[in-house]
Amino acid sequence: MKIEVWSDFGCPFCYIGKRRLERALESFSHRDEIELVYRSFELDPGAPKDTESSIHELLAVKYGLSLEQAKESNRNVAQQAQTEGLTYNFDTIIPTNTFDAHRLAHYAGEQGKAKEMTERLFRAYFTDSLHIGDRDTLVRLAEEVGLDGAAVREVLEQNTYADAVREDENEARRLGIRGVPFFVLRGKYAVSGAQPLEIFQGALLRAWEDLS
Repeated sequence: MKIEVWSDFGCPFCYIGKRRLERALESFSHRDEIELVYRSFELDPGAPKDTESSIHELLAVKYGLSLEQAKESNRNVAQQAQTEGLTYNFDTIIPTNTFDAHRLAHYAGEQGKAKEMTERLFRAYFTDSLHIGDRDTLVRLAEEVGLDGAAVREVLEQNTYADAVREDENEARRLGIRGVPFFVLRGKYAVSGAQPLEIFQGALLRAWEDLS
């Protein structure tokens, strides 16, 4: 059974939702028959690669909040992440454009490393405070999961997999997806957002029972 996951590496709820789905799969008796497919979705396609603004400042501007309100909002998200065993270091996150990271993820998928690369990119951004818009950083991260650095650099420099990212985003629009994370099971059942564990467990059961 195929599960498609639309997400963005700069989306805090995407990492949380990813972990909750993984936890649901751990207790799912047919987990070995699940195909996970990661899809690209940019929350801010026009985001600059480099910015002097902190993630708190960007959030405040985006939603019309005070800086302290933005920090409090991020603290609340970090607490949610912590319940899933994730560490979010919002004070030192480096905001950036995620397009190259998505292209790298597509390449990694073709090399059989989608799961490892996706996890590493999320952790790099939220936990390690690495610049995932920087190509040298992306090459290092790719090498950490066993990909060839020279091949990755060539992919990044030649704009390879740009069409694959755009196709994922076009498919999201066709499906009416306006926010992420968004999970589609068997092309039929949808889970929107970082829902509680029980929601994912129930969706897995419904989708599988409908399959049989």
